[in-house]
Amino acid sequence: MEIKISARQMLKILYVLSWIIFIGVCIEAGSFVFNAFFTLVINPVNASYFNLSGLYAYDPGHFAVMLLLMWIVTVLKACMFYLIVKILEDKKLDLAQPFNKATGRFISGISYLAVGTGLFSCWGIKYAAWLVKQGVQMPDAQQLRLGGADVWLFMGITLLVIAQIFKRGIELQTENELTI
Repeated sequence: MEIKISARQMLKILYVLSWIIFIGVCIEAGSFVFNAFFTLVINPVNASYFNLSGLYAYDPGHFAVMLLLMWIVTVLKACMFYLIVKILEDKKLDLAQPFNKATGRFISGISYLAVGTGLFSCWGIKYAAWLVKQGVQMPDAQQLRLGGADVWLFMGITLLVIAQIFKRGIELQTENELTI
Protein backbone atom coordinates (compact mmCIF):
# COMPACT_ATOMS: atom_id res chain seq x y z
CA MET A 1 0.00 0.00 0.00
CA GLU A 2 1.38 3.33 -1.05
CA ILE A 3 0.43 6.66 0.49
CA LYS A 4 0.45 9.58 -1.92
CA ILE A 5 0.57 13.14 -0.70
CA SER A 6 -0.17 15.84 -3.23
CA ALA A 7 1.77 19.10 -3.42
CA ARG A 8 -1.23 21.02 -2.07
CA GLN A 9 -1.53 18.70 0.94
CA MET A 10 2.19 19.02 1.60
CA LEU A 11 1.94 22.83 1.44
CA LYS A 12 -0.90 22.75 4.00
CA ILE A 13 1.22 20.60 6.33
CA LEU A 14 4.21 22.90 5.85
CA TYR A 15 1.97 25.92 6.47
CA VAL A 16 0.89 24.54 9.86
CA LEU A 17 4.47 23.60 10.78
CA SER A 18 5.69 27.04 9.72
CA TRP A 19 3.13 28.70 11.98
CA ILE A 20 4.19 26.54 14.92
CA ILE A 21 7.88 27.30 14.37
CA PHE A 22 7.16 31.00 13.80
CA ILE A 23 5.25 31.28 17.07
CA GLY A 24 7.99 29.38 18.93
CA VAL A 25 10.78 31.56 17.57
CA CYS A 26 8.80 34.74 18.33
CA ILE A 27 8.30 33.57 21.92
CA GLU A 28 12.03 32.83 22.16
CA ALA A 29 12.93 36.30 20.83
CA GLY A 30 10.48 37.94 23.23
CA SER A 31 11.87 35.99 26.16
CA PHE A 32 15.38 37.16 25.25
CA VAL A 33 14.29 40.79 25.31
CA PHE A 34 12.29 40.47 28.51
CA ASN A 35 14.90 38.48 30.40
CA ALA A 36 17.76 40.67 29.18
CA PHE A 37 15.94 43.80 30.34
CA PHE A 38 15.02 42.13 33.63
CA THR A 39 18.62 40.98 34.19
CA LEU A 40 20.30 44.26 33.23
CA VAL A 41 17.87 46.62 34.96
CA ILE A 42 16.08 44.81 37.79
CA ASN A 43 17.73 41.60 39.02
CA PRO A 44 21.13 40.29 37.83
CA VAL A 45 20.41 36.85 39.33
CA ASN A 46 18.31 36.16 36.23
CA ALA A 47 21.52 35.81 34.14
CA SER A 48 21.32 32.11 34.92
CA TYR A 49 18.32 31.94 32.53
CA PHE A 50 20.82 32.27 29.67
CA ASN A 51 23.52 30.14 31.38
CA LEU A 52 25.63 33.31 31.34
CA SER A 53 26.04 34.02 35.05
CA GLY A 54 29.84 33.90 34.70
CA LEU A 55 29.74 36.39 31.85
CA TYR A 56 27.48 38.78 33.77
CA ALA A 57 29.84 38.58 36.76
CA TYR A 58 32.78 39.30 34.43
CA ASP A 59 31.20 42.31 32.70
CA PRO A 60 27.54 43.31 32.15
CA GLY A 61 28.57 45.06 28.91
CA HIS A 62 29.86 41.84 27.36
CA PHE A 63 26.73 40.12 28.69
CA ALA A 64 24.57 42.67 26.84
CA VAL A 65 26.54 42.23 23.60
CA MET A 66 26.21 38.44 23.79
CA LEU A 67 22.47 38.72 24.39
CA LEU A 68 22.16 41.16 21.50
CA LEU A 69 23.85 38.70 19.14
CA MET A 70 21.63 35.86 20.37
CA TRP A 71 18.55 38.07 19.96
CA ILE A 72 19.51 39.15 16.42
CA VAL A 73 19.93 35.52 15.35
CA THR A 74 16.55 34.64 16.83
CA VAL A 75 14.81 37.62 15.21
CA LEU A 76 16.30 36.75 11.81
CA LYS A 77 14.92 33.22 12.18
CA ALA A 78 11.52 34.66 13.12
CA CYS A 79 11.59 36.95 10.07
CA MET A 80 12.42 33.97 7.89
CA PHE A 81 9.44 32.00 9.13
CA TYR A 82 7.26 35.11 8.85
CA LEU A 83 8.10 35.25 5.14
CA ILE A 84 7.27 31.55 4.78
CA VAL A 85 3.94 31.96 6.57
CA LYS A 86 3.16 35.11 4.59
CA ILE A 87 3.74 33.60 1.15
CA LEU A 88 1.68 30.54 2.06
CA GLU A 89 -1.06 32.67 3.66
CA ASP A 90 -1.32 35.07 0.70
CA LYS A 91 -1.37 32.09 -1.67
CA LYS A 92 1.22 33.79 -3.88
CA LEU A 93 3.01 30.50 -4.38
CA ASP A 94 1.57 29.56 -7.78
CA LEU A 95 2.45 25.98 -8.65
CA ALA A 96 1.17 26.42 -12.21
CA GLN A 97 3.61 29.28 -12.89
CA PRO A 98 6.28 29.19 -10.18
CA PHE A 99 8.51 31.76 -11.88
CA ASN A 100 6.80 34.94 -10.70
CA LYS A 101 8.06 38.04 -8.96
CA ALA A 102 6.52 37.15 -5.58
CA THR A 103 8.34 33.81 -5.50
CA GLY A 104 11.58 35.45 -6.62
CA ARG A 105 11.35 38.08 -3.86
CA PHE A 106 10.50 35.35 -1.36
CA ILE A 107 13.55 33.25 -2.22
CA SER A 108 15.81 36.31 -2.24
CA GLY A 109 14.48 37.44 1.14
CA ILE A 110 14.92 34.00 2.68
CA SER A 111 18.46 33.77 1.30
CA TYR A 112 19.50 37.15 2.75
CA LEU A 113 18.00 36.25 6.11
CA ALA A 114 19.80 32.88 6.11
CA VAL A 115 23.13 34.52 5.27
CA GLY A 116 22.53 37.13 8.00
CA THR A 117 21.67 34.40 10.49
CA GLY A 118 24.86 32.57 9.59
CA LEU A 119 27.02 35.70 9.87
CA PHE A 120 25.60 36.75 13.23
CA SER A 121 25.81 33.17 14.54
CA CYS A 122 29.45 33.00 13.46
CA TRP A 123 30.13 36.37 15.06
CA GLY A 124 28.49 35.24 18.30
CA ILE A 125 30.50 32.00 18.36
CA LYS A 126 33.76 33.85 17.76
CA TYR A 127 32.85 36.39 20.43
CA ALA A 128 32.11 33.58 22.90
CA ALA A 129 35.44 31.92 22.02
CA TRP A 130 37.23 35.21 22.64
CA LEU A 131 35.50 35.52 26.01
CA VAL A 132 36.62 31.98 26.92
CA LYS A 133 40.20 33.06 26.14
CA GLN A 134 39.68 35.94 28.57
CA GLY A 135 38.88 33.38 31.28
CA VAL A 136 35.09 33.64 31.24
CA GLN A 137 33.15 30.41 31.63
CA MET A 138 30.78 30.18 28.67
CA PRO A 139 28.25 27.54 27.56
CA ASP A 140 28.65 25.89 24.17
CA ALA A 141 27.19 27.31 20.95
CA GLN A 142 24.09 25.11 21.08
CA GLN A 143 23.11 26.37 24.53
CA LEU A 144 23.65 29.94 23.32
CA ARG A 145 21.34 29.14 20.37
CA LEU A 146 24.12 30.18 17.99
CA GLY A 147 25.01 26.74 16.65
CA GLY A 148 24.96 25.89 12.98
CA ALA A 149 26.51 29.05 11.58
CA ASP A 150 28.13 27.07 8.78
CA VAL A 151 24.81 25.43 7.92
CA TRP A 152 23.02 28.79 7.81
CA LEU A 153 25.74 30.24 5.56
CA PHE A 154 25.65 27.20 3.29
CA MET A 155 21.86 27.37 3.04
CA GLY A 156 21.94 31.13 2.43
CA ILE A 157 24.49 30.89 -0.39
CA THR A 158 22.58 27.98 -1.94
CA LEU A 159 19.36 30.00 -1.81
CA LEU A 160 21.15 33.01 -3.34
CA VAL A 161 22.11 30.82 -6.29
CA ILE A 162 18.53 29.53 -6.57
CA ALA A 163 17.26 33.13 -6.35
CA GLN A 164 19.44 34.07 -9.32
CA ILE A 165 18.14 31.07 -11.27
CA PHE A 166 14.57 32.14 -10.42
CA LYS A 167 15.38 35.69 -11.50
CA ARG A 168 16.48 34.40 -14.88
CA GLY A 169 13.43 32.11 -15.05
CA ILE A 170 11.17 35.11 -14.40
CA GLU A 171 12.88 37.04 -17.19
CA LEU A 172 12.43 34.13 -19.62
CA GLN A 173 8.81 33.60 -18.62
CA THR A 174 8.07 37.32 -19.05
CA GLU A 175 9.71 37.34 -22.48
CA ASN A 176 7.78 34.19 -23.43
CA GLU A 177 4.46 35.77 -22.38
CA LEU A 178 5.22 38.89 -24.41
CA THR A 179 6.07 36.97 -27.59
CA ILE A 180 2.88 34.89 -27.60
